[in-house]
Amino acid sequence: MSNAPVIALNLQGSAEFSETTQRYFEKCQEKLGLVPNVLIAYAFDDTKLRAFTDMYNDLMLGASALSKLEREMIAVVVSSVNRCFYCLTAHGAAVRQLSGNAMFGEMMVMNYRAAPLSPRQKAMLDFAHKLTERPAEIEEHDRQALRDVGFSDRDIWDIASVTAFFNMSNRVAAAADMRPNDEYHSMAR
Repeated sequence: MSNAPVIALNLQGSAEFSETTQRYFEKCQEKLGLVPNVLIAYAFDDTKLRAFTDMYNDLMLGASALSKLEREMIAVVVSSVNRCFYCLTAHGAAVRQLSGNAMFGEMMVMNYRAAPLSPRQKAMLDFAHKLTERPAEIEEHDRQALRDVGFSDRDIWDIASVTAFFNMSNRVAAAADMRPNDEYHSMAR
């Protein structure tokens, strides 16, 4: 395991984690076997950590017609466009784990178009890719392409929200030189 700092910024919080944060980290350790470095990075400020985790948990674990795997696939495509080392490593591991297919996970990280995708998944990821790269060019025909493969307007909202969240996360991770947990590199291989 690496002893390198989680981020390149020296953010001073309290000397110890709050009781709420400590309980949350214990829950992460129990369920995931680790505390994701992104959470440690945000832990200098309980309010910021709570805002990040509340939004993440709602988008990635909350009620949605999108599967957990589909949401992780969006995270990987966005992070691939943005070349976010942290998120590609962490969410690439999640795609490998949820799909049960390490090769599929690697295809998603390198180039989602190389992966065996359903027309529905391809339309979803093409939308997320365009929204990441060229948001000002999203037009009605882009939304209609999603409807044509069975997505509802609520689903389109969820696709856009996950895409937007990971664009924000990628930029914070890049600015802070956030480093993924070493464990992610060997997960689900």
